[in-house]
Amino acid sequence: MKVIKRDGASVDYDRAKILVAVRKANDAVDAPERATEAEMEAVVAAVENRSRERILVEDIQDIVEQKLMEMGRLVLAKAYIIYRYTRALVRKANTTDDSILSLIRAQNKDVMEENSNKNAATAATQRDLIAGEVSKDLTRRMLLPEKISKAHDEGAIHFHDADYFLQPIFNCCLINIGDMLDNGTVMNGKLIESPRSFQVACTVMTQIIAAVASSQYGGQSVDISHLGKFLRRSSDKFTRQLESELGENLDAETRRKIVAARLRDELRSGVQTIQYQINTLMTTNGQSPFVTIFMNLREDDAFVEENAMIIEEILRQRLQGIKNEEGIYVTPAFPKLIYVLDAHNCLQGGRFDYLTKLAVQCSAKRLYPDYISAKKMRENYEGNVYSCMGCRSFLTPWQDADGSYRFEGRFNQGVVSLNLPQIGILAKGNDDAFWALLEERLALCYEALMCRHNALKETRSDVSPVHWQYGAIARLGKGEVIDPYLLNGYSTISLGYIGLYEVTKLMRGESHTAPAGQAFALELMRRMRAATDRWKQETTIGFGLYGTPAESLCYRFARIDKERFGTVEDVTDKGYYTNSYHVDVREPIDAFTKFNFESQFQRISSGGAISYVEIPNMKHNLEALEDIVRFIYDNIQYAEFNTKSDYCHVCGFDGEITINDDFEWECPQCGNRDHARMNVTRRTCGYLGENFWNVGKTKEIKARVLHL
Repeated sequence: MKVIKRDGASVDYDRAKILVAVRKANDAVDAPERATEAEMEAVVAAVENRSRERILVEDIQDIVEQKLMEMGRLVLAKAYIIYRYTRALVRKANTTDDSILSLIRAQNKDVMEENSNKNAATAATQRDLIAGEVSKDLTRRMLLPEKISKAHDEGAIHFHDADYFLQPIFNCCLINIGDMLDNGTVMNGKLIESPRSFQVACTVMTQIIAAVASSQYGGQSVDISHLGKFLRRSSDKFTRQLESELGENLDAETRRKIVAARLRDELRSGVQTIQYQINTLMTTNGQSPFVTIFMNLREDDAFVEENAMIIEEILRQRLQGIKNEEGIYVTPAFPKLIYVLDAHNCLQGGRFDYLTKLAVQCSAKRLYPDYISAKKMRENYEGNVYSCMGCRSFLTPWQDADGSYRFEGRFNQGVVSLNLPQIGILAKGNDDAFWALLEERLALCYEALMCRHNALKETRSDVSPVHWQYGAIARLGKGEVIDPYLLNGYSTISLGYIGLYEVTKLMRGESHTAPAGQAFALELMRRMRAATDRWKQETTIGFGLYGTPAESLCYRFARIDKERFGTVEDVTDKGYYTNSYHVDVREPIDAFTKFNFESQFQRISSGGAISYVEIPNMKHNLEALEDIVRFIYDNIQYAEFNTKSDYCHVCGFDGEITINDDFEWECPQCGNRDHARMNVTRRTCGYLGENFWNVGKTKEIKARVLHL
């Protein structure tokens, strides 16, 4: 039996610890009130007879108290309660020593390996991780209601980002980059005026991104179309310079060619600035900014031609890659790229089809960009097309006082995710029990989400001037509170969910791709969506249903449920749960059918959704990829490609990287096994990301290999 301590750590059950606690209480009462050795053994047996693979330490103490009272040892039970209270006071005095010291000694692997984009050995990252441990401890003990902390520990829900909950900062956002570039901003007390050239605009944009990323914990997105006007400014500047220098001595055609050549150099340098700045600037938490670049060409944009040039250069530079320390071109993790498919570039004869063909080449080699269908998004979001936030959650449509839709300068307050398979396990196939328990768990999620919302209330703009005073979100005065931006749907707050496939198997005995399973899955999704809609109506807060990019959560929920309930076929036996509404990776299904099937869930999960398909040997299947891109435009809002092709950062090998007998990645060309230096790009289930193979975690690697 594993005992889950108050800090979430799992330790082996030790009956001696129970006996020590009871004996100390026993010694504190008069002889007639004391329990015999046999009675104390019976108390321990009451715990062990539960036959649990996983039990919370608080539950053990509750069992001890109940057993003592059943025996009539009321005075002893009171003494034990006092002993328990005294120990709680001691714990509150000092609770983070072990976790913090283990970080410094590089022994706290769970925390150190949680985020592959952080180098936990560096001082800057360790400082952030240490602060995170303190935040999680205070959150668990003092800031969250006990039932929320307990539900998190038991895997009923997941309270995301507890390591940042102590601070009045939010999750992710769409930076109002247009306002900040047009009207200037302030960073570190210094005025940054509107740029007069494209390259300066690129530099300022990356500085803004780094500053914003340092004062929130989620990702941020920027719409690259705001740079088009600055490319035009550079063109006009070069034209004026030539006219000033040479006057009428230069004919118009020669002048045009010179300006075009200078502009190409400026464009190349500016985009290179974006790529290298984002990959070399470090935020205050010791990692590159988690930023997404949104590439959308709008026909009504006065600078659409300039923006097409910018997008082309971004794709070309991403296709080339960026050099690592050995001088090998590799795929940078950031910025993430989103490419919008519209009537003019959906490979159906549009004038910007050449850009989409380049995007497909980039996807084949570098896995990015992701694709958004403008056609489908307009159907789902009141005619609007806009970027998701860095965490892939979508804002709900919101109109200002003039009736204009606004998306930039808005944000997400936080996320709580629901473990759907656990509800199915507890319901044991009974529909009435399932729906009743679902409502209980949804109420618990609502309470947890309101904790996130209430923690942000009465926050003053001074907490992050770049967000609240200088344009990233708002331009409030010093000392003003941010409360108006938390209400009336301006910002969102998200209910995530894991394991629609598994819960459908539990309740209907078949996948949600089968008829009865699909009907159940859609009903479940609609009930969760109805709950978020109801909460929004009751509070005016922008609640949304969010298909969480689950990272380690798919594995955490499955691990907890297996320890608690044992092996359940096709549920806990796999070692993972399927992310959100996705089709299970083992289910045979072609790309077109998968996208078509999952699109119906994206419409319901409008607070955030993305679907994946895996295409083997993508670089040799460009025509097939183009066919899928055409299909995406007509059928699904948000999609991405995965592949089995991998990339070795040491020797540059670009092909199939194999798994050896020790369940380790091994490059067939150079024999490299250093997983942190190998760009493993397989992301089939929606959880797997770049560089997720962690050295020294053989058991976890084995589980994932079996999954793959």
